[in-house]
Amino acid sequence: MAAQIRGRSKALLWCGVGIGVVGIGALIAVAVTDLGKADQLASVVGAVLAAVGLGLTLWGQFGGGAASAPAPAAPVVTASGTGSVAAGGNIGSVVTGGSGTTPAPAPAPAAPAPASTPARPAPGSVTASGDRSVAAGGDIGSVSTGDA
Repeated sequence: MAAQIRGRSKALLWCGVGIGVVGIGALIAVAVTDLGKADQLASVVGAVLAAVGLGLTLWGQFGGGAASAPAPAAPVVTASGTGSVAAGGNIGSVVTGGSGTTPAPAPAPAAPAPASTPARPAPGSVTASGDRSVAAGGDIGSVSTGDA
């Protein structure tokens, strides 16, 4: 769809260039024969083109522009198996074993990545299957899956 819009924009750009060249040629031809008439004609054509340009600008800004992108779908999160854990985002601390002890607290979140680093893709499907399995669509701070 984006390629189609870019192609249409390019075609409209070249049509505008072509119309401008023809208009300039016509004004030069009229100016050679009658300078007063060319001045009047240029004033009228300039006013009409300014009004058309304002209308197109408003139309492009407020109406008829590209449709907004649909909202991203929520991730599908499933956990199957005894003691399994799945999360669509970050997990701070998880204990799936039978000891009942809590693992060390998760470290503080890392500083945001520099702008030159590509952004992490949006979380997609997250599945944890099997006994004591853990899965996350983001970062995992601390996990204990055994009885230690």
